[in-house]
Amino acid sequence: MAYASRIINHSKRLKNVPNLMRHDHAVLVRWFSHGAQSSVCRSEDVTKTRPLGYAPAERERVSKFVASNPVSSGLSKNIRSRTTMRLGIPMGGVVYRRGLSCSQVQSSRGFASDAGLPPHQEIGMPSLSPTMTEGNIARWLKKEGDKVNPGEVMCEVETDKATVEMECMEEGYLAKIIKGDGSKEIKVGEIIAITVEEEEDIAKFKDYSPSASDSGAPAAKKPEAPPPSKQEPVEQPVSSPEPKTSKPISPASEDRIFASPLARKMAEDHKVPLSSINGTGPDGHIVKADIEEYLASRGKEVSAPTPKTKDAKLAALDYVDIPHSQIRKVTASRLLFSKQTIPHYYLTLDTCVDKLMDLRSQLNSLQEASGGKRLSINDLVIKAAALALRKVPQCNSSWMDDYIRQYNNVNINVAVQTENGLYVPVIRDVDKKGLSSIAEEVKHLAQKAKENSLKPEDYEGGTFTVSNLGGPFGIKQFCAIINHPQSGILAVGSAEKRVIPGSGPEQFKFASFMSVTLSCDHRVIDGAIGAEWLKAFKGYIENPESMLL
Repeated sequence: MAYASRIINHSKRLKNVPNLMRHDHAVLVRWFSHGAQSSVCRSEDVTKTRPLGYAPAERERVSKFVASNPVSSGLSKNIRSRTTMRLGIPMGGVVYRRGLSCSQVQSSRGFASDAGLPPHQEIGMPSLSPTMTEGNIARWLKKEGDKVNPGEVMCEVETDKATVEMECMEEGYLAKIIKGDGSKEIKVGEIIAITVEEEEDIAKFKDYSPSASDSGAPAAKKPEAPPPSKQEPVEQPVSSPEPKTSKPISPASEDRIFASPLARKMAEDHKVPLSSINGTGPDGHIVKADIEEYLASRGKEVSAPTPKTKDAKLAALDYVDIPHSQIRKVTASRLLFSKQTIPHYYLTLDTCVDKLMDLRSQLNSLQEASGGKRLSINDLVIKAAALALRKVPQCNSSWMDDYIRQYNNVNINVAVQTENGLYVPVIRDVDKKGLSSIAEEVKHLAQKAKENSLKPEDYEGGTFTVSNLGGPFGIKQFCAIINHPQSGILAVGSAEKRVIPGSGPEQFKFASFMSVTLSCDHRVIDGAIGAEWLKAFKGYIENPESMLL
């Protein structure tokens, strides 16, 4: 009975709620949600906020109603918060009383600000590759004042791997170029340009700069700077006891003298006892200046003649400092990371290429007759590596933190050296393509790399890498660094003729052999697995007809 009477009493209190909500639901919501404080400032006074023409007479009416019908006493904070969300009253349109600090949510489109700027859009440096943290502006294809449409190329951005065209996403006018041609080391997200919707708004951004607009808010807070000046004299007496405390430290530890390594070296060279020197460094440490002062008091020369001769030799050097290109910096950081984090080991094998060269000659004659491009030894090597990866899939894998990822696709990166740096464009699904298709793709991507026009899809997604320094440069054998996150890379050397035993006694013949070295990630590829892959690779090279099956 007590529970039933409580429900009846509670329903009587709520019977007048619809009338109040119909009269002015916004005021009621503001009153009920006062305890939730979901999107308004603290210490908010309902009687001093007038969102929708709230009159003082209505305030008294609501106050009396709430006093006689304490509805909020029977509702939890969660229910009150849900009531506010359900009614959907726009909190942003309320005029708060002065003295309250409310945070403002800035629009990403940068609409009219305190500077009186018209609606505009700030374009930031995009992230055009997964590893990109900063980029350079190669050149702008649009000028200030030009109209831009969706899909049009605005500028060329030099990423960490290639030069990529940046397209416009919305229609408008290019009002201001913040970062001009040749701007370097622009962080991802940093503003590079401003666009507006109306052509007449272009002139208003003539002197616009993001730094100036950002510094406007701190400038208004400069009157608050005097308090730190009052603290400065307070900090001085706090720091003054430090020398006093450092003085008793040194005599307390008379058995051990603290000195910097350079000071100890100078003291040993000039036979100066450290016990006779008072240290002026931190906590009484003896530093270089203390030794020099002691020697100067004794009339000894501090500087030795040998450093002068070294300085004279260095001054005679003639050099030029070449700034790092974006691709050079990325290549250096990735190779350093690979060498420091991947446990490399190397397997070298010599394989006879006589049959391979004969097959290449036959296929090239057919290519010339049909108007196709000639095949290179590297094209055949790439095909053999892909088929060996399909036969030994453990080498077509990557090391992850919790597992080893084995790829079903055989995508091979091919190292290409250009004037700008080292590029590794990718040939996808090499095991499923013919030699003619592989040759055409390699030549096409190598040309794009030399023109610095590779796109992210041209070099991302590789599972294995082939680097050939034998054919172009005649390098006999070398060890390559693994291209992270892959687990293997094949270094191909040059082919050379050797004398080998013949079929009969005291018979010899000549044969061409090529040295290849497989660099393996020992976390993924064990030594026996790497040797098995090289055995499969050698089988395809020495019997190239099997690659055509």
